[in-house]
Amino acid sequence: MCHVIVTCRSMLWTLLSIVVAFAELVAFMSPEWLLRPPLPENGVTQTKVNDRESLGLYNRCYRIKGEISCGIYARAFGEVASKFWQAAMLFLAAGMLVLGCVACISVFTLCFQSIKKKSIFNICGLLQAIGGLLLIVGLMLYPTGWGSEKVASFCGLEASPFRPAGCSLGWAFYTAIGGTLGTFLCSVLSAQAEIATSSDKVQEEIEEGKSLICLL
Repeated sequence: MCHVIVTCRSMLWTLLSIVVAFAELVAFMSPEWLLRPPLPENGVTQTKVNDRESLGLYNRCYRIKGEISCGIYARAFGEVASKFWQAAMLFLAAGMLVLGCVACISVFTLCFQSIKKKSIFNICGLLQAIGGLLLIVGLMLYPTGWGSEKVASFCGLEASPFRPAGCSLGWAFYTAIGGTLGTFLCSVLSAQAEIATSSDKVQEEIEEGKSLICLL
């Protein structure tokens, strides 16, 4: 019999698992990783972030006739700016795949808390820790690619690994970092979710024959 168990800690873990997976996906797809310095146009320097050209892992935004246009610059994986960025994309994609699977599984933990007497929360927490490590490797590889020709032509010839010259980091990079930190927080919360859903109070309500158990 399926028992739907809802607790504050389990719901927090589920919601946060979905949020961090979505945040990493949005960051990965965004071109706002590197922002080009504002360029004067008609004597006026553009200061708004939305008006600045940007370079992502595989896409970019550039100015055409005063308007910002975004698109994919790498039509094939081999056209990505540098080998380091290619490696970073692989690690980030692997991490996102793990987080995406955990996010989907987390929804079903409302009804199923274990598989063959093994806690789904603990399994998912371990997977989230692994996913977080993959994301860290990807984020560490990313700035090593700043010495590529494409970044140098975009940010300035002074660009080198870990030095983006005149460019600044965009919100996508910080979102990826925040999502990575959130991933490890989810890994810790998974243990708390397991404790909350297997507490004595939950077991008492199951023995009373309740199929919907809500402990807030």
